[in-house]
Amino acid sequence: MENYGFIRAAASCPKLKVADVKYNVNEMKKAIYRAYENETDILVFPELSISGYTCGDLFGQDALLDESLNGLKDILEYSKDMNMIIFIGAPLSINHFLFNCAVGIFKGNILGVVPKTYIPNYGEYYEKRWFSSIDDTNITDIYILGNYVPFGSVVFQNRRMPQMCIGAEVCEDLWAPIPPSSYAALNGASIIVNLSASNELINKASYRRELVKQQSGRLLCSYIYSSSGVHESTTDMVFSGHLLIGENGSILKENERFERDSEIIIQDIDVQRLFAERRKNLTFKDSNKLSKPYRKVDFDMEIKEKRNLLRYVDAHPFVPSNAADRDERCKEIFNIQTAGLAKRIEHTNLKKLVIGVSGGLDSTLALLVAVKTFKLLNYPLKDIITITMPGFGTTDRTYNNTIELCRCIGTDLREINIKDACLLHFRDIGHDAEILDVTYENVQARERTQILMDIANKEGGLVVGTGDLSEVALGWSTYNGDHMSMYAVNCSVPKTLVRYLVGYVAEREMEDKAGKILIDILNTPVSPELLPGNEGKITQKTEDIIGPYELHDFFLYHFIKYGASPQKILYIAGIAFKDKYSKEEIEKWLKLFYRRFFTQQFKRSCIPDGPKVGTISLSPRGDWRMPSDASFDAWLGEF
Repeated sequence: MENYGFIRAAASCPKLKVADVKYNVNEMKKAIYRAYENETDILVFPELSISGYTCGDLFGQDALLDESLNGLKDILEYSKDMNMIIFIGAPLSINHFLFNCAVGIFKGNILGVVPKTYIPNYGEYYEKRWFSSIDDTNITDIYILGNYVPFGSVVFQNRRMPQMCIGAEVCEDLWAPIPPSSYAALNGASIIVNLSASNELINKASYRRELVKQQSGRLLCSYIYSSSGVHESTTDMVFSGHLLIGENGSILKENERFERDSEIIIQDIDVQRLFAERRKNLTFKDSNKLSKPYRKVDFDMEIKEKRNLLRYVDAHPFVPSNAADRDERCKEIFNIQTAGLAKRIEHTNLKKLVIGVSGGLDSTLALLVAVKTFKLLNYPLKDIITITMPGFGTTDRTYNNTIELCRCIGTDLREINIKDACLLHFRDIGHDAEILDVTYENVQARERTQILMDIANKEGGLVVGTGDLSEVALGWSTYNGDHMSMYAVNCSVPKTLVRYLVGYVAEREMEDKAGKILIDILNTPVSPELLPGNEGKITQKTEDIIGPYELHDFFLYHFIKYGASPQKILYIAGIAFKDKYSKEEIEKWLKLFYRRFFTQQFKRSCIPDGPKVGTISLSPRGDWRMPSDASFDAWLGEF
């Protein structure tokens, strides 16, 4: 599927004249053409858009109903060569009933008709004076404009792309305790359209917006909402032309209300992402036993491939772009981390913590979590044992930052140089200390872990792990070295978010001197510091070896959360990072991501406990179950 699951959706509110069908149809044609020019796949008009919603007792006039049918016929003829499914609101007289309907049309044909279920008859609404509910009849097919078409509980499914399955409801249906869209979604609809005429009251717009967000989130669907505009009759009500396109609990696009001209909003929605979420969500699947039967109507629509994506692609999906939201996220994560660590301390009845501090981001974050936890428990900070263990690659900058930060905080700072112990171990195992290979590096990592574990035993303490989610995903740790601890507080925090967490503490919770040290740590290149440097400077930079962490976090997010294919990830990464990395660079690091993710699963199979803070976790006891020997050929084979 070379369009990668993206569907282009539009919601339109055309100008209208109440009960003037010809005028309304002409305005709708303009919107249809505009949507067509923009390669739209689904277009949604408001409730009773052909006639106008506020016709009142004129709905009892054959002249209006006949003219509405003629207008519908006109639109069918106009759109017969357009590769677009269009939903039009129309009053339809069937037998002795009058229904308020969503009419789905495609290439000059009516695919099906979905009448309104809940007919409001309270406050300013009195629709039952004219309209019947879908529940008032057993009609399943109607004869309209020379053809029999499906009527009632219907979903529309694209044969070429079955994930594009559309359910429809009308206005009040969304406000009901159990909206009909709930049943449509359980019958496969990944896209819900709502043809609405919702008048404006104080705060009603925000409530309406939340309804769309919540329903799209509960149903794991996209929700396209189109409401009547300001040219409806204002005898007793004012309408704003509210247009919304939501997806899985978020609003992707929204218009400015109360505009005088015809409006349309267009946005790309991602049905592949929605289906990935549904596959994982057992509650959604278990709800099928509560469903009602729906009739599936097929249509054959070709979705254009590789068009310019209208959808915003966040380069840093783990990090909120809004500063206030980001601060709130950081606060929440710290609360989760400290609550988890506090519980482990209380359960083990240990009064001390042991942390290896290096002057790097991860160990700094772990230290800050430990400090916050001890303050929460009213434990003295001197019972946090911070150990700096200089080795062959330790630089003056990281060493000095470590010493100064621990002194500012008031921890029990200890220094244990590991060089002699590592040289002795090299001799014991017959390794030439001049060969700077993986053995040279891992001996240092394991020596440091041994020191931490042994001091924890000696002092009656608990070793706090420092590795983050990005390192866990890539296996960027030494097995039974820094890979191991007694509680890993950072294990589900991605590297791109670690920076903001440390920055948040620097700005909000630290005195000036400690805050300045944290800022310098933030500006220090990420490095394991295991190889000798040049005049004490950092020469071994992690991102030069395995690639930019911002790319790997992007890959991880879309790979784990949505099961996105390598080609889709490559495509959207190219959009998100178009001004920073070439396609060749992104592809290079994406291939490395897959190789490392698959080959390093054996490390994840035995990682320590640690708190889950976000929707993505690689704990073998919770979110991620994977054999250590799975092949990556199917993923790399896409390149």
